[in-house]
Amino acid sequence: MTGARLLSVKGLSTEFRTDRGTVRAVDDVSFDLAAGETLAIVGESGSGKSVTALSVLRLIPTPPGRISSGEVLFEGRDLLKLDEREIRAIRGNRIAMIFQEPMSSLNPSLTVGLQIAEPVQLHRKAPWAAALDKAGELLERVRLPDARSRLSSYPHQFSGGMRQRAMIAMALACQPQLIIADEPTTALDVTVQAQILALLKELTRAANSALILITHDLGVVARYADRVCVMYGGRVAEMGPAREIYAHPRHPYTIGLMASVPRLDQEAGSRLVPIEGQPPDLSRLPPGCAFQPRCRFATERCRVERPPLVSTGPDHLSACHHHDRLGA
Repeated sequence: MTGARLLSVKGLSTEFRTDRGTVRAVDDVSFDLAAGETLAIVGESGSGKSVTALSVLRLIPTPPGRISSGEVLFEGRDLLKLDEREIRAIRGNRIAMIFQEPMSSLNPSLTVGLQIAEPVQLHRKAPWAAALDKAGELLERVRLPDARSRLSSYPHQFSGGMRQRAMIAMALACQPQLIIADEPTTALDVTVQAQILALLKELTRAANSALILITHDLGVVARYADRVCVMYGGRVAEMGPAREIYAHPRHPYTIGLMASVPRLDQEAGSRLVPIEGQPPDLSRLPPGCAFQPRCRFATERCRVERPPLVSTGPDHLSACHHHDRLGA
């Protein structure tokens, strides 16, 4: 890890009550994060990535959801045991979150400057004039053109890339130790995506902040992440250093994800290899490995016995009965 341990998630499980019964969207998830480190959480839609992030910040709507078990230790304190006043003092202050669609996160009736200044005034007890000046400084840091003149603009007057820059400025307002970015570039074009991600990585590195980057894009992971957590069916399928995951994947799902991504060294005319089948129904997960209905390596053992998450090398974990075969 890069620095001292900042966040330790242990055995986290989150459930939702639905018409079809109880759905466990996050199932016994554990990971650690060090100061200054970037962890990418990867997987298809419905794999549990976003629910994991929302659970860390206790933003799960209750009902229908609830965190049923686990610990979320941040700077030595279990966030799941804090009262509402204590957790509010951490959200937006020590831990900040950047959501997927900034238009649904920014208040359309307030200026961007007021929304960025608010956490500074709330958590740092700064006067409004000083908080607004800080907001202008933050917009300059995220390289928004004519930053200070934009303080009085409303979100609808910003482009998608500008709104995402404003969200990053808001997240950085109180110099948080941890930033959680949930698919922060999904709605942006490729060029703007690269700019936003490079900016986010640069700013977090400068502040020595840890970053959890939630994405389905393995190309993003290769360039920006230090470690990777691959999720499937609400569970951790594989976890390890980004370079190791790319060089020696030890889970069929990770191999499938990598095979479905275009590569620069791919031969002209060659086709991408999709993962056959559909993501699992979380209300009806199979008794063994959740991925086995789609897995070409599956055996009878996979159908009846859930594979544990075991070490396959230094800091590399895999939940596959056949990880040795895949490694070979």
